[in-house]
Amino acid sequence: MKVVTGGDTGFFADKGWLFGSVLAAIVAMVIIGGIRSIARVTSKLVPFMAIAYIIGALTVIAFNADRVPWAFGAIFTEAFNPEAIGGGILGIMIMGFQRAVFSNEAGIGSAAIAHSAVRTNEPVTEGFVGLMEPFIDTVVICTLTALVILTTVYDPSMASEGMQGIELTSQAFGSTLSWSVVPLSLIAILFAFSTLLAWSYYGLKGWTYILGESKKAENVFKAIFCVFAALGCMIQLDAVLEFSDALVFVIALPNILGLYILAPVVKKELKRYQRRISSGEIPNLRKQLTHN
Repeated sequence: MKVVTGGDTGFFADKGWLFGSVLAAIVAMVIIGGIRSIARVTSKLVPFMAIAYIIGALTVIAFNADRVPWAFGAIFTEAFNPEAIGGGILGIMIMGFQRAVFSNEAGIGSAAIAHSAVRTNEPVTEGFVGLMEPFIDTVVICTLTALVILTTVYDPSMASEGMQGIELTSQAFGSTLSWSVVPLSLIAILFAFSTLLAWSYYGLKGWTYILGESKKAENVFKAIFCVFAALGCMIQLDAVLEFSDALVFVIALPNILGLYILAPVVKKELKRYQRRISSGEIPNLRKQLTHN
């Protein structure tokens, strides 16, 4: 497990079982409290780690500002490189879809489970919130990560040597700000931790839908989830990614089909919401709620 790095010299490099056990115990303490506990923790955790990461990335990019034009040029040049297109456009597209889904869950239906738990008189507004998530996660954070890597240590040979993910990002940050490796590792842990919390709720809703709502069923699922959270820290990252990619493909197909079937309903609700905004009905409702 290479979370707190220096690569293979990190304290947890050969102690995946220890890190996994600690992580599973902390996850258990949060998810036992249910959706309210999860929401309370993630509502504080997610903004903190996102803002901290963005500030760190912008700092590194600022130190290497002279390479930013080259980085953008490299992105667009390689994206439309005829050799790259001819050499495996389908494979690259599939890889891009896999990593995009892994980043923001768009299209697989999982985020809708969390949004459905929100108490609101205007469900359409939750859809607008959902639209912001891929933008912040993929467009903002992932673009900043790419610029950090391209403006610092990126070398095509790194990919052939198997350096990727947090290891590559960590080296990119460390090449400019040597002290940033440990904070970056902590932020990466927080990203993983918040993801575990969210998916524990997603899995729980699926589990209880099949087996029925009961305290016993919930506790059994939470125990199984925490065991697998610990096991995930003890196996190779490649195996985890390949397994998750396969499962994502399985759940994405029926969800995308459902999206096309329900598209007319969504369009109808959106138009109705927009008409209510134009007529002033929704602002009036807000004023009444404020006065009450």
